Amino acid sequence: MSKTHVLPNSYLTLNYRLGLPSGESFVNTFLDRPATLLLGSGQFAPCFENVLIGLQVGEHKTTVIAPEASFGMRNEELVQWVSLAALQKNAKVDAPEFMVGDVVEFNAPNGAQYAGVLQSIDAKGGWFDFNHPLAGKPVTFEAQIIAIL
Repeated sequence: MSKTHVLPNSYLTLNYRLGLPSGESFVNTFLDRPATLLLGSGQFAPCFENVLIGLQVGEHKTTVIAPEASFGMRNEELVQWVSLAALQKNAKVDAPEFMVGDVVEFNAPNGAQYAGVLQSIDAKGGWFDFNHPLAGKPVTFEAQIIAIL
């Protein structure tokens, strides 16, 4: 293959959309500006990189990826209680109030960061869902290669 085809280590510019087969978009660069990334560097999940391999400049492809191959199945163990004290100490937010549906980023003791969606809250704490929002769902991946650099 020549430089007009995407290779496993290609540096490329593309438009892409991650969404549900129903048409709902989770990420859509077609509406904003293209993304530029290096394949194999961890910027994109392997399941999405594999769809891009072999595509040519200008090519447009849409595929549906099963949950097991993309963001995995939902894990009910990732729905966890967080005390209000832990929430206030570890959450990366300045807001004094939390609302159901808020995505809250937390700092872990090892320096890692993770996000959860607030499911419910009271004076003692809240239940957070730490599953990826697309976990357990088939994902539509649409991409158009703009350039291979």
